[in-house]
Amino acid sequence: MSRDAVQQIDQTLQRIAQENHANIALAVESGSRAWGFASPDSDYDCRFIFIRGIDQYLSLSPPRDVIEIPIDPIFDINGWDLGKALKLMLKGNAVVIEWLQSPISYSGSEEFKIELLAFATKFASRELMTRHYLHLGLRQRRMYFGDGKYIPLKKIFYALRPATVLRWLRYHPSERVPPMHFPTLMEESEPPKAICDLVSSLMERKAQTRELGTEIIPYEICRYVDAEFEMATRLLGPSRVRLSREAHEEADAFFCRWVRKCATI
Repeated sequence: MSRDAVQQIDQTLQRIAQENHANIALAVESGSRAWGFASPDSDYDCRFIFIRGIDQYLSLSPPRDVIEIPIDPIFDINGWDLGKALKLMLKGNAVVIEWLQSPISYSGSEEFKIELLAFATKFASRELMTRHYLHLGLRQRRMYFGDGKYIPLKKIFYALRPATVLRWLRYHPSERVPPMHFPTLMEESEPPKAICDLVSSLMERKAQTRELGTEIIPYEICRYVDAEFEMATRLLGPSRVRLSREAHEEADAFFCRWVRKCATI
């Protein structure tokens, strides 16, 4: 991590908070740097959760629930309002859960992070999370994979990661929150040794290759990814998820508690 880049991200987050009259409750690195397979020229993907003042939530014309900064070649910085983050989490969007596990933090409240991760661990739906990663992986598979086709190295990992999350969920039937860090995910999901060796080799090459570096995807990786997607599809069946009243009530309570708490900061 470049010290200058981190300093620029910190300054941008401070400006965002001031201009939007908001508190940054969580700001972390997402993407390849946090997943554990960055390239030498990977950009910085900062994601944050913000909480506005009480008056803004009471307005007849509330502000947007997203804050976006124009993307440049180095920095990609945007965030979600806490209400949006909670609603999407309850619907099975795993993005916020990944943010909460990022090994790279920029700013925010450690208390907030711990409490929100505890909420996710208690109420995240394994079925909805499985559907999230299956949809994510299949989309990458359709868009980029092809026999004998050169594709960016990072796109291989964009399908490998969701496939391995699906495997992890199958191997850990009592757990709700899969690891964000890809090497940890691989270790805990125990793929065949041949796959582990291929993935290790791909990670080494990616660590030394620019983001636009390309590779012919190994056949064994295609077979592994497809097998995990097919297994998940077969096991899912029709959706049976009905979120409990307790989950909604605790989400409301969490939201109100932190809006009030930030109003006193």
